[in-house]
Amino acid sequence: MDTKVISSGVHYTNLPASYVRPESERPRLSEVSTCEDVPVIDLGCQDRNQIVQQVGDACEHYGFFQVINHGVSLEAVEKMLGVAHDFFSLPVEEKLKLYSDDPSKTMRLSTSFNVNKEKVHNWRDYLRLHCYPLDKYVPEWPSNPPPFK
Repeated sequence: MDTKVISSGVHYTNLPASYVRPESERPRLSEVSTCEDVPVIDLGCQDRNQIVQQVGDACEHYGFFQVINHGVSLEAVEKMLGVAHDFFSLPVEEKLKLYSDDPSKTMRLSTSFNVNKEKVHNWRDYLRLHCYPLDKYVPEWPSNPPPFK
């Protein structure tokens, strides 16, 4: 594959071989059960022990959960989604300035957690950003698109 990221603008007619999992590693959809009730965890609950228990149970039994009353405004969520969309829509040359296959980097764009060790990659790009403490890591964050930081 010529580019190191999926969001390169290239329209593939065939899936690159490095993204094709062997049959034995693919999900067996006939064995996947439907989930009617995604666990919902209310972070507004005053009982921290109950929240911790609910998170543990949801992770153990479902692998995921939905959070409500997290205190993040709808406006902030919409802005974050807009900036993320704008970032991944940047020209590939701009995004590749942030590409790294070094898994120890605290800020990097990549397509896999460890591209040098994985035999099969995931069909995705991600931007890894360490966030805590903010004053330490925000200076590393991308400055393009301008509202990113």
